[in-house]
Amino acid sequence: MPTQGAADQRVTTFRVGDYVLYRDPERFWRGEQNHTFVCRVDNVHAHSSGGNRYRLITLAGALIPAARGAYMRLLPPADAMRDIDTAPLNAEGAADDMTAAATAWLVQQHAKADRRPRLPAQQD
Repeated sequence: MPTQGAADQRVTTFRVGDYVLYRDPERFWRGEQNHTFVCRVDNVHAHSSGGNRYRLITLAGALIPAARGAYMRLLPPADAMRDIDTAPLNAEGAADDMTAAATAWLVQQHAKADRRPRLPAQQD
């Protein structure tokens, strides 16, 4: 039975190109600010002590050369796209806060959903 407060030992493998949330454990445990970053996985390499180490690039462009996966959490695409997936198309001003690309994609999806299936042309 696990003890209360035991560390969560999630074993996750990240891939190059994944977006992750990384927490710098040293900064965190020292009580420093700015210890958590959104990053993109740039490289994955096996570490001599076992497991993988990840080279991360923060969105600000800083390099984190050997991050441990235990201090990373995947940022799934579904979370980044949730506002687009749930945006009301018919509400007044709904598209005002979306980018042009997001609005165009939503309009295309809405147009596709409104199309009625058509029977093929009758051949003589």
